[in-house]
Amino acid sequence: MTSPEIQAAAQRLQQAAESGVPCEPVRDLIGKDDVAAAYAVQSVIIGDRVAAGATVVGRKIGLTSPAVQEWLGVDTPDFGVLLDDMEYGEDQVVPMSRMLQPRAEAEIAFVLKEDLLEGPFTAESVRGAVDHARAAIEIVDSRIRDWDIQLGDTVADNASSGLYVMGEKRLTLDELEPVDVEMTMTSNGETVSTGNGAACLGDPLNALAWLASAAVEYGDPLRAGQVILSGALGPVYPVPHGAVVRADITGLGSVTATFSNEEN
Repeated sequence: MTSPEIQAAAQRLQQAAESGVPCEPVRDLIGKDDVAAAYAVQSVIIGDRVAAGATVVGRKIGLTSPAVQEWLGVDTPDFGVLLDDMEYGEDQVVPMSRMLQPRAEAEIAFVLKEDLLEGPFTAESVRGAVDHARAAIEIVDSRIRDWDIQLGDTVADNASSGLYVMGEKRLTLDELEPVDVEMTMTSNGETVSTGNGAACLGDPLNALAWLASAAVEYGDPLRAGQVILSGALGPVYPVPHGAVVRADITGLGSVTATFSNEEN
């Protein structure tokens, strides 16, 4: 894959983000399933954000659901990078103007206390690297028109990352077994998604182990202090303006994301 194609794909996605107007897929430039090329595009975009002052604070894991993998015709997760300006507090209003086509997912967030530098990694081997877990709502987004994505498109687009909110309650993994949690997500009081820990790659710790391996393979291992959004516990929810979305996860309590009424 030549540099001009990588750069052109990155510029198309960056222009969509800056203009607020979704773009055409980038698979015409990098192919629909050339994962190496797609991560190269992602790296350009994140590199430009960091050069402009953003700080990397963690990663998100995507494509952990069998239904989503089937939709895209893949059998593996993907990952994106979390930057410091992606997090909102529960006491803040999440601005719709920062997003194009937002969808909410309820997840477990892991905060690491150790680097994960050398595999092989398993659910058991990564458990000890987790400082604590928190309930989280990830607001995924796509810069690509109508979510018309294949694997290469979503990877290039930072794994369709958007924003996220984490709950205040923190539990160690001596106090919580991630695979056993049950989740209910509501929007303005109405249930819009239910699920459990097993819906996330069989166990959210499986997802963390996969990410640790992938991060080492791509030369940027997971580090102590980073936030890891481990993947959806149930179906995603397209977020309307003015929604108050709450996720309740057994043991971890609740997390709420309040969205503005403003138009893009």
